[in-house]
Amino acid sequence: MPRLFIAIPLPDAVRLRLSLLAGGVPGARWTPAENMHLTLRFVGDVDDRDADDLADALGDIAARPFALRIAGVGQFGDKRRARVLWAGVEPSTALGELRAAVDGQVVRLGHPPEGRRYSPHVTLARMKGLAPERLAAFMETHGGLALAPFDVASFALISSHRGRERAHYRVEASYPLSD
Repeated sequence: MPRLFIAIPLPDAVRLRLSLLAGGVPGARWTPAENMHLTLRFVGDVDDRDADDLADALGDIAARPFALRIAGVGQFGDKRRARVLWAGVEPSTALGELRAAVDGQVVRLGHPPEGRRYSPHVTLARMKGLAPERLAAFMETHGGLALAPFDVASFALISSHRGRERAHYRVEASYPLSD
């Protein structure tokens, strides 16, 4: 039973630049560059037939290429304990439209809608209840992060496989965007 999500793959140069931010936060488990992506929709564990149906349905999405820009850093978690350190994504109408189309196909196939507001980001590190003061220097140093825009020319259906130390991702299908 595969665990699936739909994401925008990041260019090598963007992943490299983000991976250079790793460090300086004791207790953080940094995301390896090869696993960095921009999630459009987490699906979860599905059987093989549902995975095939989802792969087919995503192929029906029509969207145009667009540009995105990674900017800023932040954290998820309550005010006393951070769980995820992330790089943000500048607002984009085209990203919102692609995300809505993906979510619509996932829901149409019988999966529940996401229960939370979409907050586009790239996960840099995961933490177990790290106190905010341990992140202060990182936030101060990297808060002004602003990478050059990059072109989004496709999105992908990705499976996640648990390894001993971290998850490994495999692209199951790729969907080009075209004019």
